[in-house]
Amino acid sequence: MSVDSFTSADAATRRKARLFRSLSAEPVLVLPNAWDAASAAVIAAAGATAIATTSGGVAWSLGSGDGQRLGRDEMVEAARRVVDCVDVPVTVDVEGGYGPAPADVAATVRAVVGAGAVGVNLEDSTAVGGPLFDVAEQAARMRAARDAATEAGLPELFVNARTDVYLFGIGAPDGRLGEVLERAAAYAEAGADGIFVPGLLDLDVLNALCAASPLPVNAMAVAGGPTVAELAQAGVRRVSLGTALAQAAYTAARRAAAELLGTGGLTALDGSLGFGELDALFRR
Repeated sequence: MSVDSFTSADAATRRKARLFRSLSAEPVLVLPNAWDAASAAVIAAAGATAIATTSGGVAWSLGSGDGQRLGRDEMVEAARRVVDCVDVPVTVDVEGGYGPAPADVAATVRAVVGAGAVGVNLEDSTAVGGPLFDVAEQAARMRAARDAATEAGLPELFVNARTDVYLFGIGAPDGRLGEVLERAAAYAEAGADGIFVPGLLDLDVLNALCAASPLPVNAMAVAGGPTVAELAQAGVRRVSLGTALAQAAYTAARRAAAELLGTGGLTALDGSLGFGELDALFRR
């Protein structure tokens, strides 16, 4: 797809982008992660002020595994369906930008802006498990994202820089905080708006990171981990869930199917949303 075929941001997208930036300035922004239009509609109905997508959940819903095994075009179309289904701002997980070069990242950003997204997560892993792009390479990719957003008419696009230092255990444990801070400084200089550090839930380390980082910190909450209140107390400004909601939904489906196929029971369906309640969420 050529650069010229991408659509620039419209007025509605620019309004949502400004709203998302105002939400991001609040003490803590909680972003439940959707994986398709229906999950986004349900999350919005639950009261979310903004929604993030999850690359893993989107990939699973389209019959693919996570880790950029889904192509750019498929991801963008999935994002477009989410955006079109809800009125709240949507930020999109674009994984590693669907290519290693700054030009690849720029093409991805232009495409998601054209789909109506107001933010992106861009990670610094070259592959699942690492290694990471070196700091200068990733900073150039961040700058390409920022420049592409401006060229597409959405300079307000929120670029959340994900670093996988803790998620993939990169380097010696006692050097990881310093590595994240070095990356946060470089990414901030390149135009990033936030730093996302999945895999880090140690509240003492988070406290130190939040105190020293030039960028507001995003943490990924997990079952059994710190609560939103505890993360906020440590200085975290944004909390997301990654694939957790998708995992919970698929777990519920498997549990109900196993009961039906095993005992013939239906108790796993107790408390489900009603057909009419779900159907009313969709405008078309």
